[in-house]
Amino acid sequence: MASLAIRRNHHLFSHPYILKWRSSTLRNIHSSTFALSQSSTQSELEFPVSGTKFLETFTEEFEIGFRKIVLETGKIARFANGAVVMGMDETKVLSAVTSAKGDSVKDFLPLTVDYQEKQFAQGVIPNTFMRREGAPKERELLCGRLIDRPIRPLFPAGFFHEVQVSANVLSSDGKQDPDVMAANATSAALMLSDIPWNGPIGMIRMGRICGKLIVNPSMDELTISDLNLVYACTKDKALMIDVQAREITERDLKDALKLAHVEAVKYIDPQVRLAGKAGKGKKEYKLSLISKETYEKIRTLAEEPIKTIFTDPAYGKFERGEALENITRDIRTALEEECDEESLKVLPKTVDKVRKEVIRKRIIDEGCRLDGRGLDEVRPVYCEAGNLPVLHGSSLFSRGDTQVLCTVTLGAPGDAQRLESLVGPSTKRFMLHYSFPPFCINEVGKRGGLNRREVGHGTLAEKALLAVLPPEDDFPYAVRINSEVMASDGSTSMASVCGGSMALMDAGIPLREHVAGVSVGLVTDVDPSTGSIKDYRILTDILGLEDHLGDMDFKVSGTRHGITSIQLDIKPAGIPLDIICESLEPARKGRLQILDHMEREINAPRSQDDRNSPRLVILKYNNDAIRRLIGPLGVLKRKIEEETGARMSVSDGTLTVVAKNQSAMEKVQEKIDFIVGREIEIGGTYKGIVMSIKEYGAFVEFNGGQQGLLHISELSHDPVSKISDVISIGQQVTLRCIGSDVRGNIKLSLKATQPQRTSNMAADFVSSTTEAPKVWPPVNDIRSTEQDKQELSTEDRPLHNENSDIASSSSSEILIRSASECDEVEESAGLVRNSNSKTKTSNNKRSDNKSKVVSPQKNGPDSPISAFDLFSSKKSSEFKTGFSFRSNEIDKGNTPASRDGLNHKEAPAEAPTNAKNLKIGSEVSAKVHQIRAHGLVLDLGGGLRGMFKFEKGGRRDFEVGEVVQAKCCSFSGKGIPVMSITETD
Repeated sequence: MASLAIRRNHHLFSHPYILKWRSSTLRNIHSSTFALSQSSTQSELEFPVSGTKFLETFTEEFEIGFRKIVLETGKIARFANGAVVMGMDETKVLSAVTSAKGDSVKDFLPLTVDYQEKQFAQGVIPNTFMRREGAPKERELLCGRLIDRPIRPLFPAGFFHEVQVSANVLSSDGKQDPDVMAANATSAALMLSDIPWNGPIGMIRMGRICGKLIVNPSMDELTISDLNLVYACTKDKALMIDVQAREITERDLKDALKLAHVEAVKYIDPQVRLAGKAGKGKKEYKLSLISKETYEKIRTLAEEPIKTIFTDPAYGKFERGEALENITRDIRTALEEECDEESLKVLPKTVDKVRKEVIRKRIIDEGCRLDGRGLDEVRPVYCEAGNLPVLHGSSLFSRGDTQVLCTVTLGAPGDAQRLESLVGPSTKRFMLHYSFPPFCINEVGKRGGLNRREVGHGTLAEKALLAVLPPEDDFPYAVRINSEVMASDGSTSMASVCGGSMALMDAGIPLREHVAGVSVGLVTDVDPSTGSIKDYRILTDILGLEDHLGDMDFKVSGTRHGITSIQLDIKPAGIPLDIICESLEPARKGRLQILDHMEREINAPRSQDDRNSPRLVILKYNNDAIRRLIGPLGVLKRKIEEETGARMSVSDGTLTVVAKNQSAMEKVQEKIDFIVGREIEIGGTYKGIVMSIKEYGAFVEFNGGQQGLLHISELSHDPVSKISDVISIGQQVTLRCIGSDVRGNIKLSLKATQPQRTSNMAADFVSSTTEAPKVWPPVNDIRSTEQDKQELSTEDRPLHNENSDIASSSSSEILIRSASECDEVEESAGLVRNSNSKTKTSNNKRSDNKSKVVSPQKNGPDSPISAFDLFSSKKSSEFKTGFSFRSNEIDKGNTPASRDGLNHKEAPAEAPTNAKNLKIGSEVSAKVHQIRAHGLVLDLGGGLRGMFKFEKGGRRDFEVGEVVQAKCCSFSGKGIPVMSITETD
């Protein structure tokens, strides 16, 4: 059976030969018989081994902030100089440290910290093309800086051997941010290694919810916290502070720092105990120290010239640097004459040390700074907002010789940055990108990819401004700030905060208030024997050289009401927390001075009515409409974006559109409305395409495929006799919705979108008439009784007066059929007309009483029949408008009685004319009622008036009371018949 089991395991023989069993072992197994007992079979399957190595594991368990934490070493990464796995809940981080062998040849500490989050830690395969992680992401660089800053000052002076720290997230449950765990694991690994290091350190994260401080908050708790404080320290001194807050006061921040120090110290003792169990003895490394004799020799030559330079505030940054280079060159010449090779090797470093002592002593003893300012004085500030008007927002900020240009670009929500971190949100809508080109310090350099320093400075300014941005629900734009350093002499990151705040207001973003930042420095006098600080000075708004020669770079940003971000970097092995808390007050005073200058330049967001301001619209549609807009594989959406330059992002039921300016927004909305449509409102303006033209109007497709009727009376304020003279099929027109009929069909108007022009003829007519004006009878006034019908036929209706609204006359209830219904009716009309034609030709008689359509008598059997006449004859009970738009039925003697087939005899020619039976093409006998300057007012009978406009070269010698033969051509916008005179008596 054992042999059979081996044969079934085909994977055993598919691996390379180095993974297979030895041939002797396989022969022994195959030679065994099936009759072996179970015990003997098991003994045959036990593989021979030369020995077993026991993995000795050491652990330390402790609890901080109600969370259990485990430090473990010995199981993973045994070959590393020091390796520790830290676990909290289901999140585990490995940190391993190594150091280079041999003597050091550098004059600085080449410390490298690599932090990496691979997607396997959360059970995900990367979605990249190669399905593997690529270059470090921004978050990984920031976490690497977070580890580097507190551990670097604790390496001994003169230790210049290369050290590398590799921190890797092994697993993540998404509840805890692994960055703080990686820093504590790195401290424990350095304690276990043989690398000289004056640790350990403890790092803690603090949050605050509803005024209550929380130790080691989870990611969910951080989303509602107004404070995100990361604090690192030794047992008695602070090493690093990183803060993101929502305008926390200095007093509350001091309380948080003091509690953070108490909690961070709890990480130190477990590391000491673990190092006592599994740590290595510290190795003797060669330290690159300057001998006392060499230092004294160079100090004697350089001290007085350096004092002369630094006591003269007239020197600028580059003039001061050039003078120092001249001093170094003169000393080098003197040492070369003496052939002092040892001093020549350390000359630049020693001159820098002498310079540092001279400057620090002068600040401590005299309180004088390099440029002659007081200790709490801010350099001169210059602000300019909107200096690049073509951009969405821009500003130029200068403080002393430091100058930063900030620009703002607004985009669609889809332009937000996509994040692939193990914890935190998946996107980031606000981005600040900091750039430090070589020309800003007058150097030659190569621009590469992501720079750790640039990413760190940009993120610090981003945190500062994020606190005053409006909520995403109120301002859904994606925002990008570019901070370009034009000149650098200290605190360019804080200048980016100031310039970015002004650029955001220049872009019209409704910030609550301005944010400013200032950097505070520290110079200490330390007792060499005890290492304690004897005296110190706090410097406000430090220069670049003061940052280099000082002990602290304390960057503080905030508003008038509180702090929004902090970053603390130090050079000595820790600074007492009391001194750091004391530095908050000078930072607040300096911040307020800068805010005064910024508010004088721009103190409120600008209006977005400018032509270059972007526009954002959020539209709500059902998913079917959005699918129509996107098109197959997004082709239609991309086409609209290419044609208009707009950006469209789609979510469930929501379409967000961002355009460069208002004209581009109108263009993209027109295209969207044409494809998808929007809710139709009376009085709303829409663009559509003429699909078909009928005798009474045109059908227009608009608003995502909907159809409406553009009646002939709504084409123009001027009389229109032929629709094709105004519009044509396929023409794009801008229309206004003026209502709907009783069926819900949409009525459109072209003249409502055009400026109204009052005709002199109509004005003369209205002003001169003494009788009550007449109007066409609306459909909703039609009675069903015979008495009411008689009233409609004999009763005169008043016309609109001059002050009546156009919309009221054009919105009279005319029953509208769809284009398909009208086409069907016209086809049937053609069939009836043809049959009637044949009947008249053969019999020369009228149709019998069963015929539903009566052919016209005057113009012959081939005269066109109106679709409205067909509706009125076929469905007279549901459609009785009283007039048709292209009909010759009501010519001489063709009365409604004859249309209905009730009387086959010709009606009298002098039948009374009124608004009910007068149609376009109807000929009547009229009398000249008045003679005006531009035409005639005709009495058409039955109290109805019409107007005739004189033609060029036509007859003008009319007399009042003269009878003329007139023909109805059209109706004016007021419902007045426009007549033409065919013959005169």
